[in-house]
Amino acid sequence: MLEPSSNAPFKRRSLFKVAGLGAAGAAGLPVLASCGDIESGEGAVQSTEGFDFLPTYKEWPLPVQPDLVGEPPNHPSGFTSYPEPIQAVAELPSGSGTYELTVPVWGDTPSGDDPYYAAVTEAWGGTVINLRQADGNTFADTSVQWLKANEYGDAILMFGWMLGSHTDFRETVVNNFYDLTDIVKGDIAERWPLLAGMPNSSWGQSVWSKDPADPDSARIFGIPGNLSGGQGNAVFVRTDYLEAANLAMPTTVEELLEVCRAWSDDANGKWAFATLDWFVGQWFSADDTEGWLWDADQEKMIHSCELPNFTEMLTFRRTLWDEKLIHPDAPSGTLDFHALQASGAVLFTQDSMGWWGEFVRQVNAGEIDAGAIAPLPPLAANGRTPIVPMNTTVDGWTFLNKDLSKEQVEEILDIANWCSSPYGTAEFELLQYGIEGEHFNLGEDGTPVMTELGSKIVGGPVNYKALSGQVQTFLTGDPGMVQARFDYNASIQQYAGTNLFEGMRIEGPADFKAASQTLWDQQNDIAYGRSDLSSIPDMVQTFLDNGGEAARQYYTDAYKSIKGE
Repeated sequence: MLEPSSNAPFKRRSLFKVAGLGAAGAAGLPVLASCGDIESGEGAVQSTEGFDFLPTYKEWPLPVQPDLVGEPPNHPSGFTSYPEPIQAVAELPSGSGTYELTVPVWGDTPSGDDPYYAAVTEAWGGTVINLRQADGNTFADTSVQWLKANEYGDAILMFGWMLGSHTDFRETVVNNFYDLTDIVKGDIAERWPLLAGMPNSSWGQSVWSKDPADPDSARIFGIPGNLSGGQGNAVFVRTDYLEAANLAMPTTVEELLEVCRAWSDDANGKWAFATLDWFVGQWFSADDTEGWLWDADQEKMIHSCELPNFTEMLTFRRTLWDEKLIHPDAPSGTLDFHALQASGAVLFTQDSMGWWGEFVRQVNAGEIDAGAIAPLPPLAANGRTPIVPMNTTVDGWTFLNKDLSKEQVEEILDIANWCSSPYGTAEFELLQYGIEGEHFNLGEDGTPVMTELGSKIVGGPVNYKALSGQVQTFLTGDPGMVQARFDYNASIQQYAGTNLFEGMRIEGPADFKAASQTLWDQQNDIAYGRSDLSSIPDMVQTFLDNGGEAARQYYTDAYKSIKGE
């Protein structure tokens, strides 16, 4: 199952499922607790730039140049042909340790007896990393208890969108995970050349502080994942169904609504959308970092719920429901969006950009009879200019248990270095596709095509594929899809949005998070017909009274600090 990328408006139930915490002092300063642990509930603001203790960046020369050269990170390069893989790690370390890594899995857990795991273990030098594969749907929430009880093994993979389930993830990090700073700072290129070739910003985003007000307390706690850049999420449309119905690709929200009306047929099991919630805010300029937008005239933050755009957005969502343009089971949150779009029951679905390649793969493998999807172009409502959020953060991190020894950490970093090999290397081929002839074959165009076994064992599960980010990420897969996605990325650059808090990590106060969860639940009540649009003013006031107003100053101060005010 694909998840929204880390720059999305997130799965808000995960982001805001928190309880209130006790006060910890002004400005988010932590209270020092016993045994060296820290606790806080008032949020934290920390820079992710300007550190002098990161690994020294040393470019790792790519073994083969891409066919399509973009302008990374927001317009990534791509491969339309499959290169002959080249070995990236010439001298393998000899590893003898055995470790347990906790990772999420969506769907069935693959058998650990498959030759894929033994082949990977041999290829990276013999270190054994046993996978503890846990349900991805509940991973974010259950990780809270694992970490408190120190029951996650030797390492845990956390995607960025999972962090909000923790009431104070900074506290979680510094209390539970190994401080990597003294091992990876400075020149590490001799032992870990691929880790040294990862962007400085990736390592900067892997820094957390015991005290955000004290720059000297900042340390590296995570092995960063991919810094992919570009648009992370989209609304995808079945273009073949558009064409069959003689409908044009919509270019505004108003045109989108007309397409929804023309295509939907509730009585015959056809709906425009399976669901539409976390993505829709950007069409109405009603969403930004946790809902805050900067008002230059007033020199303060304005929350999106205070704007007329917010009412417009909820009116649009309610219209979809009232006119039966959205699946009747959307409120349950249990729909299989992929299956519905693949079967033709829905025309549109919100998803990560990865769904594009996965849909094409399923068509090529015969898992879907036929069809094609493409992302909607940047849309806006009521004559506004579209805004497309761009990825500015790493996908996630692998965190190591603080109880490991220095030598054990170094051995795991040997593995992370191997996993950072990019497309065009033998390491990447084995890690991402498995064993040729068993998990994949080369198709007529020369690109890897997963077998049924490969899809089950290698293609679907996370496994080790996100243990560390690659030195550079590319558009890969079906050549036609790669070309189309490359062209699409070029077309949206003029609409690229900017992150108000670029270069900062901001963790909101607990009462703001709780109030935001309530606000989100109330939005869905309106969108799914359980409350009236007339209740919007009251729900906005409730949000402001229960944490929103207090957080306004918090985010205003954070923004001004970025601007040097």
